[in-house]
Amino acid sequence: MNERLENRIHVLRAEHRMSQSDLANEIGVSRKTISTIEVGRFIPSTVIALKIARYFKVPVEEIFMLTEGE
Repeated sequence: MNERLENRIHVLRAEHRMSQSDLANEIGVSRKTISTIEVGRFIPSTVIALKIARYFKVPVEEIFMLTEGE
């Protein structure tokens, strides 16, 4: 089984009309960190995931989903 962590950060940012830099500044990380999380090259720490969820005022499970891949 090959599981993958997917996320909705791009969607949430678009809904809030914010850039990667805007979100990065709000949660205290670099723009590159947000970028690599969005495209799935970096799995965020629990702390970063919780900060993103807190910022958007949604449960972590509404942002990050574990999916099965091939």
